[in-house]
Amino acid sequence: MSLTSGFEVYAAIGEDQLESLAPSEIGDASRESLRVALIQDSWHGSMDEQMRSLESAFELCKEYEPDLIILPELTLYPYACWEPNSEGSDFQPEELMDGPSYAFARKMARLTHASVVISLYEQPDDESELGYNSAITLSAAGELVMRTRKTHLPQTAGYYENTYFSCGDDGTPTALIGEAHVGIPTCWDQWFPELARAYALDGADIVIYPTAIGSEPNFPNFDTAPLWKATMVAHAIANGLFVGAVNRIGTEGPNTFYGSSFIADPFGRTLVEAGRSEQAILIADCELDQRRDWLTLFPFFKTRRPEMYTTLAREDDDTMDESGDSQ
Repeated sequence: MSLTSGFEVYAAIGEDQLESLAPSEIGDASRESLRVALIQDSWHGSMDEQMRSLESAFELCKEYEPDLIILPELTLYPYACWEPNSEGSDFQPEELMDGPSYAFARKMARLTHASVVISLYEQPDDESELGYNSAITLSAAGELVMRTRKTHLPQTAGYYENTYFSCGDDGTPTALIGEAHVGIPTCWDQWFPELARAYALDGADIVIYPTAIGSEPNFPNFDTAPLWKATMVAHAIANGLFVGAVNRIGTEGPNTFYGSSFIADPFGRTLVEAGRSEQAILIADCELDQRRDWLTLFPFFKTRRPEMYTTLAREDDDTMDESGDSQ
């Protein structure tokens, strides 16, 4: 690891990468690995300062020649959702193709010759509706290849996203980057195993969540970070996926974001991980054949029984009352 321009760099690439578990090696490599970079940063007070900080991180990333670089949730914005939306708020949506987020991501993709994922507050299709919390994926040439609107929205103290955004209905799209199918759900989507399974069944190899999560204002002594990571590592194991999250850091309103960005492999091993409060760049080689190896050893998809899971499609969860007791 190295310290340059404020960003700590953690890399698990080439000889620095974790050795494969011997029992899992089913056959020779059949696909090229994908080098993924995550940039963990804080809000710097203005969009211009935000872009300046991130551009320095992209310059560092360029040295490692990543195939894909992913940025945190609402990349160029403050996290305004710590208080409910109100008329006249300065937090306003932008046009997908004509706004500053797309322009910045396109510039960085061309700078690094890598695909780039940026998260933004997308203008709604209908002006009478709320906007969307969206992640867009650009090719190394700076062309839009995928948009994924956030599926699930939190509505808890400090995270009143349901007052700013509409739920997205894009499903589980993936972008083909190199030989990897990459899915980009967002933050609160992390807590839903159904979505991770759907991504896996639809062919994803890698699922990375742009994220903005931290303290719980009503429960300041409750640290959710260990549960947050454990949930996503479980998604990786249960679905044979590379899974990761790229979080923000710093304090905004009552929320102190806890960073801890990471990438885990299909065996649940952490390849790279950042601290809770540091600017960091994580870089890992994702060996795509690990998905094949793990799901050959433990063939979860072949032994599924979808006819037993109809409850998952029920629209209303009436199995618990407000106290959490089963009815």
